[in-house]
Amino acid sequence: MAKKHDEKPLAQNKKASHDYFIEETYEAGIVLTGTEIKSIRQGKVNINDAFATIRGGEMFVHNMHVSPFEQGNRFNPSDPTRARKLLLHKKEIHKLLGLVKQEGYTLVPLKIYTRNGFAKLLIGLAKGKKQYDKREAAAKRDAQRDIQRALREKQKIAR
Repeated sequence: MAKKHDEKPLAQNKKASHDYFIEETYEAGIVLTGTEIKSIRQGKVNINDAFATIRGGEMFVHNMHVSPFEQGNRFNPSDPTRARKLLLHKKEIHKLLGLVKQEGYTLVPLKIYTRNGFAKLLIGLAKGKKQYDKREAAAKRDAQRDIQRALREKQKIAR
C-alpha cells in the first residue's frame, strides 16, 4: 500500500518572510509527547513567536504553542510552550551552528505540516531585514499588483 503524502500546512509563520530574508530551508522532525500530535493534526498549533536554537549539538524549538488536546487525559503535557527537540542530521546541525554564529543569522520556523503521519517543521536560515528593505518589498508587491490589475482591465476591454 502506498504511503500518504499529506503536506497541507497546519500552521505557517507568514510574518517571517516579511521580517527576514530566508536563505535556506531545512525539514526537521519534532519530538512530541503524549497527545501533542493529535492537537497538531487538528491545527491547534502556533509558531508565530517561535524560534530555534542549537545547544549541545542538538536543535530545539522554543515558544511553539501546542494547545492541549481536548479529549486528552493524563498524557496531556503540562506546558504548551515547552522547548521541543528537533530531529536533523548531525552534519546539518553543525553546518547551521557555523552559519548562526555569523552576525545577523537566525533560525526561524516557517511552517508545520505532516508527512507520512509524522509532524515536520520547516526551519529557515534567515537574515533580518532592515526597515528600508521591508518598505522596498512592499513597494514591489504594490507595483506588481497594479500591473496585474492593468492587464486584467486591458483583457476586459479587448473582449
